[in-house]
Amino acid sequence: MKKAVESTKQASSDKGNRKGGVVWHTQGSGKSLSMVFFSGQAVLELDNPTIVVVTDRNDLDEQLFDTFAGSKQLLRQEPVQAENREHLKKLLKVAGGGIVFTTIQKFSPEERGEVCDLLSERKNIIVIADEAHRTQYGFGAKTVVRNGEAYTSYGFAKYLRDALPKATFIGFTGTPIEKEDRSTRAVFGNEIDIYDISQAVKDGATVRIYYESRLAKVHLKQEDKDKLDAEVEAITEGEESTAKEKAKAKWTQLEAIIGHRDRLKSVAKDIIDHFEKRQEVFDGKAMIVAMSRRIAVELYEEIIALRPNWHDDDKKKGEIKVIMTSSSSDPQSWQKHNTTKQDRKNIGERFKDPNDKLKFVIVRDMWLTGFDAPCLHTMYIDKPMRGHNLMQAIARVNRVFKDKPGGLIVDYTGIGSELKKAIAIYTESGGKGEPTLDISEAIAVMIEKYEIVVQMFNNFNFKRYSSASTKDKMTIILEAQEHILSLDDGKNRFVKQVMLLSKAFALSVPNKEAMEIKDDVGFFQTIKARLTKFTPTDGGKSDEEIETAIRQIVDKAVVSEGVIDIFDAAGIKKPDISILSDEFLAEIKGMKRKNLAFELLKKILSDEIKIRLSKNLIQGIKLSELLAKSIKKYQNNLLSAVQVLEELIELAKHIKSEDERGHELNLSEDEIAFYDALANNNSAKEVLGDDTLVELARILVERVRANTSIDWTIKETVQAKLRIIIKRTLRKYGYPPDLQLLATENILKQAELFANEWSS
Repeated sequence: MKKAVESTKQASSDKGNRKGGVVWHTQGSGKSLSMVFFSGQAVLELDNPTIVVVTDRNDLDEQLFDTFAGSKQLLRQEPVQAENREHLKKLLKVAGGGIVFTTIQKFSPEERGEVCDLLSERKNIIVIADEAHRTQYGFGAKTVVRNGEAYTSYGFAKYLRDALPKATFIGFTGTPIEKEDRSTRAVFGNEIDIYDISQAVKDGATVRIYYESRLAKVHLKQEDKDKLDAEVEAITEGEESTAKEKAKAKWTQLEAIIGHRDRLKSVAKDIIDHFEKRQEVFDGKAMIVAMSRRIAVELYEEIIALRPNWHDDDKKKGEIKVIMTSSSSDPQSWQKHNTTKQDRKNIGERFKDPNDKLKFVIVRDMWLTGFDAPCLHTMYIDKPMRGHNLMQAIARVNRVFKDKPGGLIVDYTGIGSELKKAIAIYTESGGKGEPTLDISEAIAVMIEKYEIVVQMFNNFNFKRYSSASTKDKMTIILEAQEHILSLDDGKNRFVKQVMLLSKAFALSVPNKEAMEIKDDVGFFQTIKARLTKFTPTDGGKSDEEIETAIRQIVDKAVVSEGVIDIFDAAGIKKPDISILSDEFLAEIKGMKRKNLAFELLKKILSDEIKIRLSKNLIQGIKLSELLAKSIKKYQNNLLSAVQVLEELIELAKHIKSEDERGHELNLSEDEIAFYDALANNNSAKEVLGDDTLVELARILVERVRANTSIDWTIKETVQAKLRIIIKRTLRKYGYPPDLQLLATENILKQAELFANEWSS
């Protein structure tokens, strides 16, 4: 955005050409936020500019405005939406400042004429055009004949410049500028910067889009075909037939073929089958793009004929909806699908909510641009599309969502050739990374990762699992865990490869190759889920929360969708006694599978140390270092599984004895934590002795606690006061002067752990 601001600064200068340039920002990767950041920076660096954000559709205006409205602090002002032409005029007739949102249609003359009213001749106006390639042309005159009258008309771009002749224009687009497209460059100037698909995927801003062709063949009766041909011929015969009329007739014929009821029946059945199999692996939502409103309605009818429980007349209920408008002149069957602006907003919120039952929407044109639903993972295209419209539509599935492995485009009408043309335009424009990848590439990755995981089970027959009894399955699982843990860095390698396999598998379902290995994938994921249970957490999301996306088609008797008990995973009984009791440690030591025992005890000790870190900073750090030291020796092959198990058992006993120190010194939990902060160096302990340190710890807890208040951890004045109190107390008790600064900081850090408890 720094480049964009600098380019705009030059273009808006006295000698500037008013062409700020074009930013090509891949769809779904934060283009709206980039526009916000540009505006925020422009407000600071330019001459108190008025920023006019121009879109070509009301829904895009709303969405973009909401993004800006949520960034008022960054923009240092509140954006305003122009309600109509008069309101727009009022907003622009100011000396400077302000962020104004408007659709470009508001700049057209109120009466037929060649010029739009002049709104401002100021130079410090910056016009940001969203999707610049769509609306910023049309400078040439054309004659319009209507109701016996002829008048001259121009495009919106010309009227916009009539109104703001000295404004500087900058364009943002989510799709590349075609090589031969000189218009965009002529209007806005050259590209400022390109944020392409390759960079967006690398940054994790978007996910890959995959393409799958499932062409639906049509078997028209000869009499129907002859009838269609005759109708088209009748429409287009004669010299007076225009190119537009011929194109319309061709579209009408194609619509009749694509919308043939027999074809829609087969498409509906295939979509349902395809989607439900994907849902078994990856829970998300889908969009169907239909060629016309008629097809959208009839496809809906065919789908609910097969899944009647998906239907509901209430727009707040049901699992499938059509997004369209209809008028009173439309057939009665269309009326129930009519949606108002508010209806579409409500349905959109439902669709964006991953927990809402609404799983399917059928659209024609609406929601194909500017609509963000991260949980949308599949788009079924049953409509001829090309160019910018196609690129914008497929980008609906590229949003990042949990562990979503990628978005899938399923093609029923043969848009593959148009995709190739779009890719050619994309690469010729300087874009890197392909907009879509063939689903065969995901299948190839899946097979590759599957073979890698299978090789890790060399000399271990995991195939017997599928035919084993429930009792034997548990034994096989424990043996498989021990086998993986016995390999060099086996756990990390296995978890990584199964994760990659799972993502490729989720993309490949329901293809034949994926279905053939689904049981093996389920087994691998069972082992992975159990192994990762032993991985110490860092307070972030649990494995279940992160991997909600990959729900396997597996033996439900073994792979529970709930939380896996780590004791059950290790094959031992969950103790009713203390985790660190001698009896429990003896059971761990006696486990036959030593690698599994090590993983279990490492997890338990890590969790126990984490609890202590939240209460006693110094003790927690020391114990963490001891655990890390033992694990490192094991990983460097300095200790065997048996030896490291012995070390961890000793560490467990040490933790248990540490917990008993408070009773021995007659100190509370708070006081022993302060004692450890004070005794964290040998010289202080030698100078003062235990008795003095114990008394000093009690006094400091009392004084610090008495001087804390709500939110004291973020109030510098309170912290400064506490530092003075701590230093005075340390001096009074003869604490070594050279160690007082460190002790003060340790005491304050320790006090922060008790902040909520003390201030409540």
